[in-house]
Amino acid sequence: MSNLILLILCFIFGILLRKSKRMPVNTPAVLNTFILHISVPALTLRYLHEIDFDSSMLLVVAMAWLHFALAAGFFWSVGRWMKLPRATVGALMLTGGMANTAFFGLPMVEAYYGQEGIPTAILVDQLGSFLVLSVLGVTVAGLYSSGRPTAGEIVRRVLTFPPFIAMCAALILMPADYPSWFAEVIKRLGDTLAPLALVSVGFQLRLGHLAGNGRNLAIGLAFKLVLAPLAIYLLYVQLLGAHGTSIQVALFESAMPPMITAAILATEHDLDPPLATLMVAVGILISFFTLTGWWWLLRGV
Repeated sequence: MSNLILLILCFIFGILLRKSKRMPVNTPAVLNTFILHISVPALTLRYLHEIDFDSSMLLVVAMAWLHFALAAGFFWSVGRWMKLPRATVGALMLTGGMANTAFFGLPMVEAYYGQEGIPTAILVDQLGSFLVLSVLGVTVAGLYSSGRPTAGEIVRRVLTFPPFIAMCAALILMPADYPSWFAEVIKRLGDTLAPLALVSVGFQLRLGHLAGNGRNLAIGLAFKLVLAPLAIYLLYVQLLGAHGTSIQVALFESAMPPMITAAILATEHDLDPPLATLMVAVGILISFFTLTGWWWLLRGV
């Protein structure tokens, strides 16, 4: 509950700081740079280092990759059909294809499934969401940005993306124990992710943007909160016959609102920032209701 209160307060603080004009207009850009270069890498170094790998994790981890693949195909098709701008399609792929499995997903999993659901949630987040963000997310952001980078430039962006570097470092360092001082440092740096990200989103939110983005927002959130989780549920439960608490938690995580870091990545590449921000802000508000419905549906899995 304290984590949820923190998210709400930081979101409100961001709105108030913008209205008070006590911080410069480029505040979100500064916060986003700090998050991508320091907060997210620290969180990756902290959690990925502690994971014990097991073959039973495959379906759980695959959820995030499948989710992004579905989003890429869906929004590419919708974009062609509705003749949407490339920047809008890219923003929808990023925010509609990656779930907020970390600082929103973890407290929600704990609230609905207790402490026993946390290890699965961390697996989904670290080996699923963050890997998708670091590889596929950066690739899509590059492809849909105005620069239209070459394949070599995209590979360079992926390899130099700070969370990707942190992921590789965490995997290499898995056999070693972190010194206590280093573990404490990365913990504190990683803890900055949630408050700074929500302040950034709140600062950028302008309800006036709803008027021009209502249709695209509705399509994006309908896919993210309902259609994508439903497709994965039908595949995992009805087709593959997967059951158990781990599957419940993975499916529950798939129904989380859009990942804030994905919206930040979209903003950094100038992919329809107003829509990306609305996807996160409105998605968080609506998900309080939709997640309850998904929890009820998944009880028998």
